[in-house]
Parts: sequence; structure tokens; C-alpha cells
Amino acid sequence: MAESISSFWGPVTSTKECCEINYAYSSYIAEFYNTISNIPTILLALIGLINALRQRFEKRFSVLHVSNMTLAIGSMLYHATLQHVQQQSDETPMVWEVLLYMYILYSPDWHYRSTMPIFLFVYGAVFAIAHSVFHFGVVFKVHYIILILLCIPRMYKYYIYTQDVSAKRLAKLFLVTFVLGSLFGFCDRVFCKEISGWSINPQGHALWHVFMGFNSYFANTFLMFCRAQQRGWSPKVLHLMGVLPYVKIEKPKSQ
Repeated sequence: MAESISSFWGPVTSTKECCEINYAYSSYIAEFYNTISNIPTILLALIGLINALRQRFEKRFSVLHVSNMTLAIGSMLYHATLQHVQQQSDETPMVWEVLLYMYILYSPDWHYRSTMPIFLFVYGAVFAIAHSVFHFGVVFKVHYIILILLCIPRMYKYYIYTQDVSAKRLAKLFLVTFVLGSLFGFCDRVFCKEISGWSINPQGHALWHVFMGFNSYFANTFLMFCRAQQRGWSPKVLHLMGVLPYVKIEKPKSQ
């Protein structure tokens, strides 16, 4: 939306903006709420990373939590500057992150262990180069949705094969946060003209960030539980400070 004070970063060069007044609070931050709303994602991913490292989960989960943090930082850079280069630092990691989820979801039953990570790595690299050259718009969105849809059947399979009530609750929280976040993000984009006339802007895109931060955390925790079950690590869902769920495992002494 239109600026209220001068911009440190210069004219807006990104191909999309959200329903928030630019530079309303600082000349250094274009979309204030959309920038700071990524902080919960970073904190939750940090908690997940510490848990994964402390209990020596497979490296894939440490990389997954780091990718969540990387995406959130890229999003902060984009919303703070509204520059096209930073926009790609937000969009490209989104694709990389989904590719990582695909690896974690499908690799346990993949017969040729080295082919999947190599293919996904090359695919992610080619996409990054192509996106930097062609600046995909609608194509990016369609491509991203397709990748997410490819993850859903496997996620559902994990859910129906999991008998633990607490783990199933994680999957339900994952779904609820995704629906709520998508609803707020959709309203922010589609009804921006109407929202702009309100005395208080609900900051739908910022709420999308917050909900998707929790969404990623719940997804990661659920997948960590399922993988621990596959490895015979006797996983349990406990709660940090009685609120935030995390996975506790007990590896056999032989491991």
C-alpha cells in the first residue's frame, strides 16, 4: 500500500504487496507487522532445532528446522524492503522447504536411497536459477501449490497409521493452523480495499505468518514422532512448560 513516510530502500520493486501501509513506523521497515510476525517462526524453529540436536535425531530434522528459520528470515527481508531481490529470498526458500518435506515424507519407502536427495537438490537448484531469470508470478504460485498437494497423501497416511492420541493431536493442530492462516492470508489479499477503510487493520498477512510458524512447528514435531516410531525409539509427546508439544525419545542402547 502507499507509503506514509520516506523509504530508506528506495522505490518498491517487488511484484506484490500486502494490505499494510508501507513505512508506517520506520523508514527502514516497509511492512512493519508483516516483518515482525516472522519472529515466532524463528523462535519455534530454534526450539525444534535444539530438541533435534539434543536428542540426536537424524540430520534431516535439524536441516528442516534451519530451513524454517531461513524462510522466516527471507520473509523478514522481503517485507522490510519490498525489493524484488528480497522477494526471491522469500519465495525460493518456500520451494526448497517443501522439497525437504517431500524427502522426509517419502524417503523411508524409497528403494534407491541416493536418487531422491540428488534429484530434489538438482530440482531445487534449477528452480532457483530459473526463478531468478524468469521471475515467475502465477507460475510460481501454481508450482508451489502442486508441491504441497504432493505432500498431502503421504501426510494423511502417516496420520491414519499413527495410533498415539497426542501425535494425532499434533496433526490436527497442523491442519487447523493451516486453515486459519490461509483464511487470514486470503482475506488480506482479496478484501484489502474493504479492510483499508476499517479503523483497525487486522493484519491478515501477519497473522498468516504467525499461524504458519506454528503450522511448521506442529508438522515438524509430528514427523519427528512418526520417524522415531519407524526407528523404534519409543517416542512420546511431552509439553514444554505445559504448553508447547515436543517429542521425547528413548533410543535402544545398541543405537
